[in-house]
Amino acid sequence: MIAITGATGQLGQHVIENLLKTVPAHQIVAIVRNPAKADALIQQGITVRQADYTDQTAFTEALKGVEKLLLISSNEVGQREPQHKNVINAAKTAGVKFIAYTSLLHADKSPLGLANEHVATEKALADSGIPFALLRNGWYTENYLASAPPAIEHGVFIGAAGDGKIAAATRADYAAAAAKVIAEDGHAGNVYELAGDSAWTLSELAAELSKQSGKPVVYQNLNEADFAAALKGVGLPAGLADMLADSDTGASKGGLFDDSHTLSKLIGRATTPLAESVKSIL
Repeated sequence: MIAITGATGQLGQHVIENLLKTVPAHQIVAIVRNPAKADALIQQGITVRQADYTDQTAFTEALKGVEKLLLISSNEVGQREPQHKNVINAAKTAGVKFIAYTSLLHADKSPLGLANEHVATEKALADSGIPFALLRNGWYTENYLASAPPAIEHGVFIGAAGDGKIAAATRADYAAAAAKVIAEDGHAGNVYELAGDSAWTLSELAAELSKQSGKPVVYQNLNEADFAAALKGVGLPAGLADMLADSDTGASKGGLFDDSHTLSKLIGRATTPLAESVKSIL
């Protein structure tokens, strides 16, 4: 059986959608925090088990009979390292034979603060003795497009990435890769640096928003502190605002760029172009 953590999350749902193309539903275990949100999965014949990243005992029970595990990183930045170790320890106790983990693009040399917990998780995987593969995901296009509506409304897209090239891809693109790696054999020991085929700057994103919306949108580059303050000013939690500002600064240093085309080679198709993603939200 194949288990997916965070199965009702944004990435997890896409992964299961892809898995169902090649794997029978009864061979998929969806591990969720809130089973009430998993009715659609149950109706498809998928086994739903409840476990929280903070509860190693519950995860050990949830992983009974599971051979392969896709560990989708927790969304609780700052708590990821202990949470992921709980899952890895549970997997070892339960006899899981392979883990694929959604890490961060070039985590071992990334300038993004987000990389630290991913590096720690990668080490925990190596220390566990369980065969594993690393899915080092680049930025989700959706991370930036969430800011598109206010940018179009006000005519300004703000950020702190400068002229940094961002090789983003959609969640659906990354999910297709995750589903392939967890469903197939032969991926143990591999490190996949996953990113979009075509990189763009935030100025180019602003230009695309302007082109498709018919309204002028310009990119305004801020320093990291001012960008974080602006995000907090519109209601983002301080921790999230600081993380996004740090990530933009990392992007300005090349932290979100990769031109290996590993992702498109892995999934057998081109990644979703920026123009298509922009069109889908307008």
